[in-house]
Amino acid sequence: MNDVRVVLIGGTSNVGKSTVAQGVAEQLGFECLSTDGLARHPGRPWRTPEWEVPPHVAEHYGSLTVDELIASVLRHHEILWPRIEELITARASEGSAGRGLVLEGSALRPDRVAGLKVPHTAAVWLTTDHAVVRARVHAAGRYDAATSEEQHLMDKFLARTQCYQTLMIDAVDTLGLDRIDAGHGQSVTALVDSVLASVDAQHALGRSPH
Repeated sequence: MNDVRVVLIGGTSNVGKSTVAQGVAEQLGFECLSTDGLARHPGRPWRTPEWEVPPHVAEHYGSLTVDELIASVLRHHEILWPRIEELITARASEGSAGRGLVLEGSALRPDRVAGLKVPHTAAVWLTTDHAVVRARVHAAGRYDAATSEEQHLMDKFLARTQCYQTLMIDAVDTLGLDRIDAGHGQSVTALVDSVLASVDAQHALGRSPH
């Protein structure tokens, strides 16, 4: 797929999509965007020195069950999908005169992407062990130094993330789509190369010969 104009990189939260997508975009000379920029669902429920958790985000994770959290994010993806599809279709159809696009985000649901009928588009999903995501969230949220309430919110976020990744992997594998293990200490450069190799090998959107 040497004429690819749009590269889609899906995956759950904290799997490394943003960093890898930026690397892929730099290699290809494409623009890099996130589906979060189209409409953001309640994000990370932990504070940093520069950012405090908004009350509505704390309430979202604190009051909903994991099943309700999953249902909420899936509804958000469904509402957002028409805008995502419009963006992909527009950028894939621009031809050589337009700048290519790398679009990353958990809202790139495998079932929706597999149903796209657009040219010059490739897709890959990043996955990793739940333990890797947990370690990243714990480090970012300074879990060991957090209050019990803050730890509870991180635990709920992680439970939702784990559940979402399980659903996503099932869909990717059932549909025969490409996914790459982003764990096991691989460098960003190695992951970027893996994504580019997958893109180059795809004979149909999201599908390489296996």
